[in-house]
Amino acid sequence: MTRLGASPTLRPGAVAKACAINPLKMSQPLGAALAFLGIERAMPVFHGAQGCTAFGLVLLVRHFREAIPLQTTAMNEVTTIMGGGDNIEKALLNIYERAKPAFIGIASTGLTETKGDDVDGELRRIRSDHPELTVPVVYVSTPDYQGAFQDGWAKAVTRMVAAFAKRAPTVRGLVTLLPGGHVTPGDIIELHEILEDFGLEVIVLPDISGSLDGHVPDDFSPTSLGGTKISDLYRIGASEAVIALGEQMRPAAQMMTAMTGVPSVVFDTLTGLLANDRFFSYLSALSQRAVPLKYRSQRSRLVDAMLDAHFFFGGRRVAIGAEPDLLWTLSTWLQGMGAAVVAAVTTTQSPLLEHPLMAGTHIGDLDDLERQALAQGCDLLITHSHGRQAAARLGIPFLRMGLPLFDRLGAAHRVLVGYRGTRELTFEVGNLWLAHDPESGPHGHTHCPAAGDRGGDPILACRLDVRP
Repeated sequence: MTRLGASPTLRPGAVAKACAINPLKMSQPLGAALAFLGIERAMPVFHGAQGCTAFGLVLLVRHFREAIPLQTTAMNEVTTIMGGGDNIEKALLNIYERAKPAFIGIASTGLTETKGDDVDGELRRIRSDHPELTVPVVYVSTPDYQGAFQDGWAKAVTRMVAAFAKRAPTVRGLVTLLPGGHVTPGDIIELHEILEDFGLEVIVLPDISGSLDGHVPDDFSPTSLGGTKISDLYRIGASEAVIALGEQMRPAAQMMTAMTGVPSVVFDTLTGLLANDRFFSYLSALSQRAVPLKYRSQRSRLVDAMLDAHFFFGGRRVAIGAEPDLLWTLSTWLQGMGAAVVAAVTTTQSPLLEHPLMAGTHIGDLDDLERQALAQGCDLLITHSHGRQAAARLGIPFLRMGLPLFDRLGAAHRVLVGYRGTRELTFEVGNLWLAHDPESGPHGHTHCPAAGDRGGDPILACRLDVRP
């Protein structure tokens, strides 16, 4: 278990403490449940008390503003002590009979993990006693007193890879995409379009863009409304390549390669000019096709947007509270734009935290983030909706990012990946600073050193100083 504030280096304003104040992280079971929701006609189940499930359900409903199918094994005081095997059996049989799911995903909670239920053993017994229960069932251990949201997502995807990946003859042009838990349904739609424009067939695991993209179904369904088809899950071993997005997905990609022999590649971010140049170069080599003109044009527009916006980014000081992969995505992009991330708090351990760019980042809460932002004199606060009060107290612009986002519409449709997503993010952040201080930037105070003593248009002044 990671103690809050534990880190080799604490930034100014960080305080080591024994409890969370205004928590930043979401739990592992919630991440696993969201991953299971990316499977078509799925029913996620929390192995724990009803309250655990209700709390997670509220978070997902508020974020996506959709009906979320989520069930529970309804553990109580007696069954927790005596063992939850009977509760798992009853839950599975009831769900199978009433909801008719094509897939059931079970995530443990702190309650049953503390008891130490042998869920895998119970599932083998249930299968033996009830041969009519033919639906695929995947169990993942996700104690909510350890790790965080992206850990639960990553573990669930890894268990699904282990359950479905089999060696098969390679299908030319078939690609499996493993998106991280920080990727939105809008991001997946964008990536799906990009891959198809290179002539590739893509299986997304899990595909929350099919189930949580906000569409209105023709008929009511007690299960997820879309996502990765079960038939496609059994095809992932025939892929020509596995593309993972986010460091959290490296274990799943490595397992896929070990089980099927399919080569895998991990992209730590797809936000930013250089990151997307690498991604599109990889797709061009994989597909043996030139980058479509559509994306060459998008790249040109992004470069122009960066030129227009960099006056508002240069020298800015930013505070970010986010899951490690999202924190990395935002930090690398902001620093590429000339801003400095001077306060950073995350939720769980990650190899990314060892990178020099993440020096001083520690696991903590929103109270830590607010203290650091105040000590460092930050110009922007980035975190999920629970950070809005801190931003108001600090008197600085606030960019809502991550999960949950419950005080704004369209969280599921946000796009941060690709040239287009990066351009939209660039405008969004630049406009936040403009709205907060209309006198900043090229038409007032500027961060461009060349504009200070030349007079006239500071944009022209800066551009005249550019050397070949």
